[in-house]
Order: sequence, then C-alpha cells, then structure tokens
Amino acid sequence: MEPARKIAFEVIRAVDERGAYANLLLPALLTQHGLTGRDAALATEICYGTLRGQGSYDAVLAACSDRPVADIDAPVRDVLRMGSHQLLSTRVGAHAAVSTSVDLARLVSGPGAARFVNAVLRKVAARDHSAWMAAVAPDRERDPLGHLAVRYSYPRWIVAAYRDALGERDTDLSETEQALAAGSARPEVALCAVPGKATQAELVAAGARPARWSPFGAYMAGGDPAGLAAVAAKRAAVQDEASQLAALSLLGVALEGADARWLDLCAGPGGKARLLAGLASQRGARLLAADVRPHRAKLAAAATSDTGSAVVCADGTVPSWRPGSFDRVMADVPCSGLGALRRRPEARWRRSPADVTALGRLQRALLASALEAVRPGGVVAYVTCSPHVDETRSVLAAVLGRHTDVQVLDAPGVLADVPGLRCPEPGDKFAQFWPHRHGTDAIFIALLRRLPESS
Repeated sequence: MEPARKIAFEVIRAVDERGAYANLLLPALLTQHGLTGRDAALATEICYGTLRGQGSYDAVLAACSDRPVADIDAPVRDVLRMGSHQLLSTRVGAHAAVSTSVDLARLVSGPGAARFVNAVLRKVAARDHSAWMAAVAPDRERDPLGHLAVRYSYPRWIVAAYRDALGERDTDLSETEQALAAGSARPEVALCAVPGKATQAELVAAGARPARWSPFGAYMAGGDPAGLAAVAAKRAAVQDEASQLAALSLLGVALEGADARWLDLCAGPGGKARLLAGLASQRGARLLAADVRPHRAKLAAAATSDTGSAVVCADGTVPSWRPGSFDRVMADVPCSGLGALRRRPEARWRRSPADVTALGRLQRALLASALEAVRPGGVVAYVTCSPHVDETRSVLAAVLGRHTDVQVLDAPGVLADVPGLRCPEPGDKFAQFWPHRHGTDAIFIALLRRLPESS
C-alpha cells in the first residue's frame, strides 16, 4: 500500500477513534515518513477532502450499500469515504481509486471487507458528484436546509446557524450557500510578521503576496511556511488575516489618558498575543497574556518571547488582577470554531448545538470579566471565531443588558478599509468576517468602551 493513502487513512482513523486534530497530526506523519511533493499533496487532499465531504459521501454510500452507513465497521467506512472522495472530487482515475481502496480494505479488515468495498465503490463510480447530489440530496424547494446540508456536507444545524447570522430566509439562501461553499474550500496560508522583528515587505520579498488589509500580513500560494526564513526564526507566523485585524481593531480605538497596560484574557495558543506584544513593545506598553490551560499558556509564552510581555496561567472568569487595571483588553473567547471549518474540516462533525449552549455561559462570564478588568475610558474587544448568533450578538445582548456603563463602538467603522463587515441587524455596530466575502475565517468582533464614571 502506497504511503500517501495509508497516512491519510491513519489520520482519519485517529480523528474518528480518539478525537485527533487532522491539522496537527497530518503534518507530523508526513514529516515522520518523509513524504514531500506530490505524495504529500495527495495525502493532504485525500485526508482533508474526505473529512470535509463526509456528509455528502455518506449520503452517496447509503444509496450504494446494502446496509446503513452507521452499521459498517468504522475502518471500512473510512476506506469507503476515502474512495468516494477520490472518485467524486479528485482527478484520480476510477480504476486507481477503486483498486487502491480495495487494497487498503484488505490490509485493514481482510478479504471480505475488500470485496464489499469493491462492490460499493463500483456503484459510486457510476455517477459524478453533481449527478449524485441531484439523486441523494433533499429537494431544494421542499427542504432547502437539508438540500444545502447534503450538497455542501455540513450538519443541518450549522447551515441554519449560517443562515441566521447572514439574516437570510429559507426562501432565499443564496449568500448562505456561498458561505458554505467557501467554508469547504482549502484556505491559502496566511502569515503575520511580528512587529519589530519582521515586516510585510520581507515576507513579500520571500515570495508571498501582501495581505489585502493587514499591514503585517501576507499570503503564500503554496508550500511549507517553515521554509521562509522569517517563519523559521519565529519572526513571523501563520495567522489568519481576520485574526490579525481583530487584534489591530483593539488598537484602532483612540484612548484618553493612559495606554500602557494591555490584557489578552484568553491568549492561548498565542496568535493575537504575538501581534499585540510586538505592537506593545513599540508603543511603550506592556501586555499581560493569560490562559486557564497550562499547555496553552506555554504556547502563548513561546509566541510572545523576547517582547517584554508577561504570561500567566490564570482563569479569566476569576481573575487575580484588580478591577480596572487595564487600558485595553482582548477577550478572544473559546468558541465552537464554526468560523474556521476551512482549516479544521472535522470540527463540523464534532460540535453540536449543546456545545454552543455550554460555551455561551463561559463566553458571557469572560466578557463580563473583561469589562471589569478594563479601566473607565478603556476599550474591550470581544472576539469569536464563529458567526453563530448565540456566540456573538446574543452574548453581547445578555452581558450589556447588565452593564449601563458600556458604549458599543462602531467596529466596521474602525476597520473602514474592509468592506462587507456590518452584521444584518438594523443599527448593528459589530463586525463579522466571512470566507466568501473576505477570504478569511468567519471571525466576529465587537468593540466596547467602558464609560467614565462622570458619563
């Protein structure tokens, strides 16, 4: 069995069996086995494509198998999903896709599984992706959410969440469909130069192209970012452009008085903290980065080393610092990650509405803590990598309903160079990035000023 498909299978099984993260495990296995070039690209395509398209492929397999997909032995089911992806969404020839899948099934489950895989995939190969979606997806007029869920391979509840965030109705889901399609596309590699250590111009000179809006950002068309000198020396790092702009939006609000103490309330793994720390060192400010999980606090410490920042392992909901201690506070709260499904394709199958409900309680507590931590006249950025209304606008409504001393600032106005950020509710001052509009993760930003006591 060729190594590319075997590695893809190992990652997919690890995701299924023990909750591994494909974006962490796959690069490690490629390095361990020395796969580069076309072999690495094939393993990556099969792995990510299979995880991303699982919902669509299961609908096809249900039509081609004599048993329910849920009843198929898990390793064989993963082989079938991998074969379906190669048949329906890649340029791999039908004979190669079927024969290599049969060989893999024989290796992991024996000759009986190999015969079963051969029979099922030969049926899958009878139609292309468009024809299969027309055959297995619910009727678009009668069940528009169900149709989009199967067509673009998402759980139905996520389709509904995107619809609600975009303010659309079931009778017209045109932008929801665009968002779902973009959320399943492989993203480019976005880079961020650490202020004071590297520049956008250096990244461009190394072969990247400048980011559209972030003065520190750049995009790589392909290849390994670790091959860039600035990344290898930790003077630049991989970071989504919207994530960069979320950090920059916190600094885009003018303050009266002191501007020397900044807090990153949930700093791990350190992307925004790295950028804020670099800027703090240039502005005569000092960043305190905190995270409740020790391993994430260590990652934040590594990301902000040599910047003069401090990192602590602390629970942001029961902080050890005094109220009103900070001039600027970043509250990039834990969330469902529904805005980063391009980079974490398996996350769509792991999360549930119950997760969003549970996270909402934590998000409200962290936002309330951030507002307590900032001084009167200071500013808080509430950020999530999710467009879900219950993690964004609903959290703001719940917390602000208990705080009369907070002004909601115009976040799209602060990021005036970026089009299409304003949320659909009348009078909204929140900013929402989208992959189909901006080519970024779907990051939400609210900017809040703690009003002086005399206001």
